[in-house]
Amino acid sequence: MKGGKMSARDGAILICTDLDRTLLPNGSQPESTSARPRFRALAAHPEVRVAYVTGRHHALVDQAIAEFKIPVPDYLIGDVGTSIYRVEDDTWLPQHDWQQQIAASWGGRDGQTLHRMIADIEGLLLQEPAKQGPCKLSYYTPEDWDRPTRLAEIEARFVHEGVAANLIWSLDEHAGTGLLDVLPAAASKLTAVQWLVEHEGLTAEHTVCAGDSGNDLAMLTGPINAVLVANATPDVRADAAGLAEAAGYPDRLYQAKGDFYGMNGYYAAGILEGVAHYLPETCNIWEDVAR
Repeated sequence: MKGGKMSARDGAILICTDLDRTLLPNGSQPESTSARPRFRALAAHPEVRVAYVTGRHHALVDQAIAEFKIPVPDYLIGDVGTSIYRVEDDTWLPQHDWQQQIAASWGGRDGQTLHRMIADIEGLLLQEPAKQGPCKLSYYTPEDWDRPTRLAEIEARFVHEGVAANLIWSLDEHAGTGLLDVLPAAASKLTAVQWLVEHEGLTAEHTVCAGDSGNDLAMLTGPINAVLVANATPDVRADAAGLAEAAGYPDRLYQAKGDFYGMNGYYAAGILEGVAHYLPETCNIWEDVAR
């Protein structure tokens, strides 16, 4: 973790961002060349803490850091919110209290047991072992999967067995496939961020979350300041606006538009634009970088 951090009372800022197609420019849209250098400058500031909030596990996050030259974070919320790490002196420290807290939702059962309950449901293809976790069961589905029917069927089976689960479906537009994550009911990207803010003595007022896809919607449409980057699909943008309105937090969702400091609003450019919307003083940290 960076030294000289200020406490929340002194105004410490927490930026929580998804990786793929949010901070990482691995979608089909072009990246503004100044965006990642500016994000690195922001992340390096002693008053700023960064948390990666991603479906990736620790090893795949390490891979992304090396490949895309993004900063080592202060925290990692991995596996779609089911694992949390604190990073100190290049050591990744798992926060076991969080995992113990959420595991209770599955009633002591593991992913293999849950898989046997739903394995025969049409369209479910178990993802690779490396993409599973102690509190995360992940599947591929067809892009045009009958979501309302199949998710209701899965939910009914779990309820019958006394399993409380959070079902998160998103579309990998790049790969053209659906992704279904079965999590403990207590786990989501939002609840993990909220736990981290409280556990680390930070404040929601100085926290901003950024994402682009369906599995970011809980994090983007709750009570914490959020930004949807401009490369999000029209469906996700519409869903986010509707969910934020329904939850009573329309003012906590900012949708990046681009044309901000000459950047296009995609990926890191959208993150910077959204953070500046809530915390305009952050522009002073990076505005002279990579002009």
